[in-house]
Amino acid sequence: MTQPNILIIMVDQLNGTLFPDGPADWLHAPNLKKLAARSTRFKNAYTASPLCAPGRAAFMSGQLPSATGVYDNAAEFASSIPTYAHHLRRAGYQTCLAGKMHFVGPDQLHGFEERLTTDIYPADFGWTPDYRKPGERIDWWYHNMGSVTGAGVAETSNQMEYDDAVAYEATRKIYELSRGLDSRPWCLTASFTHPHDPYVARKKYWDLYADCEHLLPEIPAMAYDDHDSHSQRIFDANNWREFDITEEDIKRSRRAYFANISYLDDKVGEILQTLEDTRQEAIIVFVSDHGDMLGERGLWFKMSFFEGSARVPMMIAAPQMEAGLQTTPVSNIDVCPTLCDLAGVSMEDVAEWTTGQSLVPMGQGVERTEPVAMEYAAEGSYAPLVSLRYGKWKYNRCALDADQLFDLDADPHELSNLAEVPAHAGTLAQLKAKSEARWNLDAYDADVRKSQARRWVVYEALRSGGYYPWDYQPLRDASEAYMRNHMDLNVLEENKRFPRGE
Repeated sequence: MTQPNILIIMVDQLNGTLFPDGPADWLHAPNLKKLAARSTRFKNAYTASPLCAPGRAAFMSGQLPSATGVYDNAAEFASSIPTYAHHLRRAGYQTCLAGKMHFVGPDQLHGFEERLTTDIYPADFGWTPDYRKPGERIDWWYHNMGSVTGAGVAETSNQMEYDDAVAYEATRKIYELSRGLDSRPWCLTASFTHPHDPYVARKKYWDLYADCEHLLPEIPAMAYDDHDSHSQRIFDANNWREFDITEEDIKRSRRAYFANISYLDDKVGEILQTLEDTRQEAIIVFVSDHGDMLGERGLWFKMSFFEGSARVPMMIAAPQMEAGLQTTPVSNIDVCPTLCDLAGVSMEDVAEWTTGQSLVPMGQGVERTEPVAMEYAAEGSYAPLVSLRYGKWKYNRCALDADQLFDLDADPHELSNLAEVPAHAGTLAQLKAKSEARWNLDAYDADVRKSQARRWVVYEALRSGGYYPWDYQPLRDASEAYMRNHMDLNVLEENKRFPRGE
């Protein structure tokens, strides 16, 4: 079997409800729509955890945060946990990352042979939450509503600067791969930070949504006391009382978010066009780490199991999988075993500890029956939360809160908690049993607290005295760049050209 090349395009905080069957019709996203037309599209794909680092570690490894130990945005991703980059590299692939993966700890590669950019966020333990101090807000890194009140137009920003570099490095790498100087199959991951807030967009994309009919949420903001306990904790973590959110703020935030989807679409188009221009064939995976509530119910950002935060777009264009829409719930932890399946790479040595399942059979007409699991144990929580999506049902459980049960077919906005409705007692009991068989919440809570306490000690120690950062430093060897005198100019120019000269 010839091992296929693989291109993974990952984005950050992209709401999956905007991708009911590829991008919604009203989104200006021609490149993503073109990709969708030839992909297996997963309408009900979910994050493993609605936060960047835990969601990404789970995506890469095929394991939930309770298994990886990456509970929050400052939890170390252990070097001993195999990722899809390890599995593929072990099988002979060259593996490369351009962009964000929010690795925390001294290992900043996790199986990637090459990394073309640094990360956009810090790699140390400084963003560790603390369950010993419920209600504490850490102002210098916790989200606040300034992203909403400050929404608007800008021609550059920290995040645009980053994603411009990610696209540039990814296209340069495809040119390099096309030259054929390395005969191994390749797996390139291009990982962007948009449309993650702040909600700031370039004018050319902002103008696309001047007449958009979707600038207000379908479910308006609710009074604080009308929210469930976890949503109230998110409001408190986001410091909502310090901000006066107007209807205009909401419209501008959503408009900038939609504009940044179009910005990303251009970046995706650049990468796919380079792939086409250089005659490279590759399996293509498009996915997000988690979603964004975008003002629905008054909630913003992520950290919630509600659909806007937890559902993600996922599309796979592969010869082994038929293009079309799949509605059965799946998870982005399924990507790791799916990639290995598509590449003919065995995960047998660690299959016992891998939660994700290959999606290839679904793309060939096989029904999937396993529920999708999610976890959350980071800022805005005081104890771990867990969730199961099973058929049309979503069941949420936390030791601190009342159970939640939603029928997503009848109630897509999750407004009616059926956990206390006698007619649904059987369904609740069934899902509660499945949840309790999977999770011991007391043990999970103890593991999180132990991890947090250890990290606070280590972080404070390492910031005292001399400091050696873990942030990834991209390798740049100027003596191997362009033309140098240990090279043969004729050979160099021939090797760097695509297509080759006659």
